[in-house]
Amino acid sequence: MGTKKNKSIHFVLLAIVLLWLKTYTVYKINFDIDIENKLQEFILFINPLSFLMFIIGIGIFMANRKQKIFVVTASFITSFVLYANVVYYREFSDFITIPLLTQTSNMGDLKSSVGELVSWADILYFMDALLILALAFVKTPKISFKKYRNVGAAAFYFSAFGLAFFNLGLSESERPELLTRTFDREILVKNIGTYNHHIYDAYLQTKTTAQRALADGNQLTEIENYTRAQYTEPSKEMFGAAKGKNIIVISMESTQSFVIGQKVNGQEITPFLNEFIKDSYYFDNFYHQTAQGKTSDSEFLLENSLYPLGRGAVFFTHSGNEYVSLAERLKENAYYTAKLHANNKSFWNRDVMYNNFGYDRFYSLPDYEVNEENSVGWGMKDIEFFDQSVEHLKDMPKPFFAKFITLTNHFPFELDEEDKFIDEYDSPSGTLNRYFPTVRYTDEAFKLFIEDLKAEGLYEDSIIVIYGDHYGISENHNRSMAQYLGKEITPFVSTQLQRVPLIVHIPGHEGKTISTVSGQIDLRPTLLNLAGIDTKQDIQFGSDLFSKKDNFVVLRDGSFITDKVVYTKGTCYDKATEEPTEMASCEPYIEHAKNELSYSDQIIYGDLLRFYGKEEEQQE
Repeated sequence: MGTKKNKSIHFVLLAIVLLWLKTYTVYKINFDIDIENKLQEFILFINPLSFLMFIIGIGIFMANRKQKIFVVTASFITSFVLYANVVYYREFSDFITIPLLTQTSNMGDLKSSVGELVSWADILYFMDALLILALAFVKTPKISFKKYRNVGAAAFYFSAFGLAFFNLGLSESERPELLTRTFDREILVKNIGTYNHHIYDAYLQTKTTAQRALADGNQLTEIENYTRAQYTEPSKEMFGAAKGKNIIVISMESTQSFVIGQKVNGQEITPFLNEFIKDSYYFDNFYHQTAQGKTSDSEFLLENSLYPLGRGAVFFTHSGNEYVSLAERLKENAYYTAKLHANNKSFWNRDVMYNNFGYDRFYSLPDYEVNEENSVGWGMKDIEFFDQSVEHLKDMPKPFFAKFITLTNHFPFELDEEDKFIDEYDSPSGTLNRYFPTVRYTDEAFKLFIEDLKAEGLYEDSIIVIYGDHYGISENHNRSMAQYLGKEITPFVSTQLQRVPLIVHIPGHEGKTISTVSGQIDLRPTLLNLAGIDTKQDIQFGSDLFSKKDNFVVLRDGSFITDKVVYTKGTCYDKATEEPTEMASCEPYIEHAKNELSYSDQIIYGDLLRFYGKEEEQQE
């Protein structure tokens, strides 16, 4: 009678299956990935497997101790990559890219934010890797640590290749031109998976690095023709309305439009701004257009009227490029230019970028008296920041362009009890609950700052621009936002929540609300025209907000908004009904939106502005 052969599971296959199932579970629990049909669900289920077979599968060429070491190490590294995306997604509803990893100099300043996003319970994300580690030490015939024979190894990798192409084929049938939609990382992850997304991201990084070396001035000519065709003449009434005046621009950290004119617990959230708007131009359909660079992206938009990159932050990835910045153009017209931000000057690579933009002075941490009493969260409190900044303004040559960056209303929205002018909200989201008091605190800081400007005689000689830099409440808090707003947060509503305040105060002008659909890309031409500086020859994608510009704005993720429709996540919405409508309503704008982002990316990746004006110089 023959002996029964022991059935055993191979150690490598066990690790692959555990990682596969964990990854799919994380997709479903931690990532808000929109699934529209069963095929998309199937693609989401299978998309991690081919990568795991390729990487963990290397262990089949080893045996025993070497196999155990490799598989355990690979399992922990892969688990960490997945977990890092989970932590990043918790706050930004986005996935990590390679350019983002270059921003390591910021890590020291992120302690409070990271502390808010991680917990001891996160050890669960490594349970499969810990189980694999434990099994590596267990002697049991039920687990095999043998090396695969040549035929078995070939069949294994043939299956992995076949699965990868099968996955990509299904994905392309479901989402044509999938790999050209690199600005929409959710679509990429939904179809090719988190791990393959990182591989594709590495390919894109290599491709974009080569783009500058291969670029030439001919590319810029096509883009120039495009931006000139989009140019709108400035308003005759408003052109030069602020000529010779100081220009004070304030970036409101994490402030969205849904707080303006609203209350929480029966208390006004922005009482000062509500009054200030009555004597100012208020743009109530103004959108942020930032991506992974957040505040630095909003600065980039203001300075250049170019779109930020969809991957990483331009302030890090392309700080050495040539730009024709807002500061540079104002300097050419006798303005003194300064940035004021009571933080480490190297944070977000600002010292390098501001120097490249041509600023005369960057007032940073050493220019302020910062201590524990006047600091909270990320640094100096806004009230104290503005108070000390007024002294710097008084010393500046006139006229000046001064750009302020506030800090207190920053995630995780911490505030001392004595600085809470309103109570926290009551919802499942601690982030949203704390958000309202920090917005209210910054509003109070504005009030005191304006009072100081009046006392020092600077108010009547300055135009004051206040705008939100990016969202403060991400989509991860949709349940609590729905509670506050009293309605479901659909993709349409989520896109509308990307509106941020824009207030332009010009001495002697009456208040007016302007509902033109617009974005941060429009700030540069608007400010230059107000200062009486012609921008017709400039390469920029924005339009003067006081001119008869089109009601059209593109967000960095490819979404766009007009006065009648909203296009986001592949769906066209009717603004009047807030419901999905025929794609035909959005189709006339889709190519336009794609061109805007593509041309801007070409300028940055190719450093094309180094060719700007060169042809004219040669002709002279």
